[in-house]
Parts: sequence; structure tokens; C-alpha cells
Amino acid sequence: MIRGCEPLHYCFGGLIAAVFVLLMAAFMDPCVRILSAQALFGQGGFMSDVIALVFDFDDTLAPDSTSGFLEHIGVDTAHFWSEHVDPLLATGWDPVPAYLHAMIELSRTGQYGKIDQALLSNWGRTLPLHSGVETLFSRLRSEVRAVQPQVQLEFYLISSGIGDVVRNTRIADEFTQIWASEFVYDETGGIAFPKKIVSFTDKTRYLFHVQKGIIGPAFESQPFEVNRKVSEDRLRVPFDQMVFVGDGYTDIPCFSLVRQAGGIAFGVWDPKHRDKRSRAWGFIEDGRVNNLNQARYDEDAELYQWLEEAAISLAKRIAVKARMYRG
Repeated sequence: MIRGCEPLHYCFGGLIAAVFVLLMAAFMDPCVRILSAQALFGQGGFMSDVIALVFDFDDTLAPDSTSGFLEHIGVDTAHFWSEHVDPLLATGWDPVPAYLHAMIELSRTGQYGKIDQALLSNWGRTLPLHSGVETLFSRLRSEVRAVQPQVQLEFYLISSGIGDVVRNTRIADEFTQIWASEFVYDETGGIAFPKKIVSFTDKTRYLFHVQKGIIGPAFESQPFEVNRKVSEDRLRVPFDQMVFVGDGYTDIPCFSLVRQAGGIAFGVWDPKHRDKRSRAWGFIEDGRVNNLNQARYDEDAELYQWLEEAAISLAKRIAVKARMYRG
């Protein structure tokens, strides 16, 4: 018996819904069409054929984009972090709102010019990426397609960095959705207030968005939808079909959640900053991650080979589940 078709009258109801979706499809925007089909078909069966590779950004796919931006406009970054951010941390501020606030204050002084949306966006277009990142996504898609063409491989980005930076990088279009910290801009165009803060357990919230299929523009104005209960057999991407890749303390909750639920967590460190290697090694010692590698994504890089193996392994597992399910 096919899951979701018991009792029999549910099958006819589902068939009618399917016909309705097909009739409406021709009149819909492609993104809306996908979301509508997902909503009407439910989130089992078709939805379980999805693997999600979820990435952090700073020091994972690229050097620290915030420090890079500040250096780009002439700021002494060591002084910025030690004299403007660290004192806030010492008085109880969380790290992400602390650095966002310090940037707002810096912009208001005008010492390095106004920090506005255009300045941040332009930096995103030019910032450097780690080796192999630009072709990483197409390579992984090709490998999964060659092994199990029915399996969908999707990429997501969850970053404590600045949204107007990461959404303008050369790889932004590779991601099904990007979640990052955001600014509100004042009447002069300068950064004025944090609109969204993504940090620590905030990152796990977006893993639940991926898990439940709460993705796309339709849900951006519905922040409470993530709390909607979804039965296990209707999850769009179960945690055991996720891979999370990150480098820092803000990624620890995601490491733990994904790994404990049967998914895969990879820790990385930037080889250009060997001082961060000991922090990353702590993730291994604490059992937070399955593996630890340098943040290099060339075809011969060890990290890429592990990501390739993880994606192919998950695709094969999904195919086996599907055969057992149809049984």
C-alpha cells in the first residue's frame, strides 16, 4: 500500500488535488509552482527524495567577509574587534549583535564614509572565495545525478554574516535559500539597526525551515510557520538527509542537531589562519563533527572528496528506502 493513500477515499482526494496542480501549473511562476505542488501533495514521498547540503559562509566558503569588508574600506580590523566589539562582549552582549552595533556606530562617525546597501552589495560581488568553491556545486550535482538521477541535491546557506554581502556573491544563485543577518537602512541610506540576527541556536531554526519545507519568498513574512508541527513521514528533508558544513562556535548547535539526528556534520578550518585550527580541533574532541578538513573544495581536496562521498551515500540510501517503500 502506498503511504498517504489509506484509506481509499484519500487516494481519490489526492488524485483530484494532483490534477488541480497540473492545471494550475501552466499559469504559475516556476517558484510558486514548486511550492504549490509541495503544499498540495504533502511532504512525504516526493519530498523525501531531497538531500540538503547546508553551509556556513565566513571562514567556511570564504575568508571572513565582515573583516574583509572593513579592511576594504580602510578600517584597522584588529582595532575594530578589540576596541569596539570586545568591550561589548565583556558587558554581556551576544557576539553577532555586538559586531552589527559596532558597524552601525562606525558608519555614523563618517570616518570611513557611510556604510550603505550599495557598498555592502559591491563588496559581496568582489570578495574572494576559498579554492574550488565556484565549481563545487555543479560538481556535486553532477555526481549525484550520475548515481541517482531521481534524487534532488539542494544547497542552503545559514550565515551570521551580512545578508546584503552574501546574497551578492558569485555563488549566491547556487542556494535554494540564504539566511543571514540583516540591517535596516535610515533615510540617508546608511545602516541604522539590525533587522535580523542569525547566531548560535538561531541557525538551528533555519535547519527546521529546510526540514519542514518552509522555504521560499512566501514564508519570509511568516516567521512563526517554523513552529508548525509536521509529522515525521511528511518532512521535506529529514535531518538524516542533511549535511552541515561550518567552522565556528556559532555552528556548534547545527553540528550537534544534525549529527544527533543521523545527518553528517563536517568541520572546516581556513588554512590561511592556522590559529583557528585548534578551535576546529575542539569540535572533533567534543564529538561535534564527523570529520575535520581544511576549507578547500578543489576536486582533489580531501574535504571535497568527503562531501562527494556523503552526497552519493545519501543518494543511494534514499534509493534503497524508495524501493523498500514501494515494496
